[in-house]
Amino acid sequence: MNNQEIFELMDHFDASSATSFKLIQGDFTLELEKRPAAPAAPATAGTAAAAPAVVPAAAAETLPVSEEKYITAPLVGTFYAAPSPDAPSFVAVGDRVKKGQTVCLLEAMKMMSEVQAPCDCIVEEVMPQNGALVSFGDPLIRYREG
Repeated sequence: MNNQEIFELMDHFDASSATSFKLIQGDFTLELEKRPAAPAAPATAGTAAAAPAVVPAAAAETLPVSEEKYITAPLVGTFYAAPSPDAPSFVAVGDRVKKGQTVCLLEAMKMMSEVQAPCDCIVEEVMPQNGALVSFGDPLIRYREG
């Protein structure tokens, strides 16, 4: 199963009403789980209530409240800032990055996945330490467009 197929499964799972999903193919296992969202506050009588934005509890705990922009983890895995222990980091604070440029690697189940910049930007902060475990949606790199 390649990364694109995994991401498509994650998207379909996210859009579904299922709360857990497990796929086993040979020695490959993929487990997905949603945490229940907090109940919305009741609307007062006579006023129209706007539909609340549905944010998974895990994302609400890890995403900052500010308007800053982040490259987030597309999967659970180990964060690597460089392609190998003796190589320089993909990016450093202050670097100008082109859209599609690799900014880090995530390792999950012995498989390396490149994380790419979503736009031309300038790196403001690399959040996790090299070798740290990150969860889906965790902020990896704070950036500003430019």
